Amino acid sequence: MSMKVYEYANCGTCKKALKFLDKNGATYQKISITEQPPSMNELKEMLGHLQARGLSYKNLFNTSGVQYRELGISQMIQDGLSETQALQMLAQNGKLIKRPFLLTKNSGTVGFQEQEWISILKKK
Repeated sequence: MSMKVYEYANCGTCKKALKFLDKNGATYQKISITEQPPSMNELKEMLGHLQARGLSYKNLFNTSGVQYRELGISQMIQDGLSETQALQMLAQNGKLIKRPFLLTKNSGTVGFQEQEWISILKKK
């Protein structure tokens, strides 16, 4: 699998991440997260990468997004939203997913933290 970056065109953090990849000569596939959200398999793969770092499915959510608040996702999580239910919601609505969403053959992360992305580029 090549490096995939799910992004949202109006997202400043996504623009910063793509600029970082270009500056570092990375080859990647840019995908609109709203037009084509990550598949259930990709979400599960990303979840595995996050869990390896002590994180959970909750870290896949774009908690600052309008839809996150409008749909009351925080309350759903508190009320016991299961991992499977969360992944199904995310696979159907890219606006709920934290972005940028970077997935490579060996690693993945959500959000943009330069040091973390440097580490991922070394692993790819």
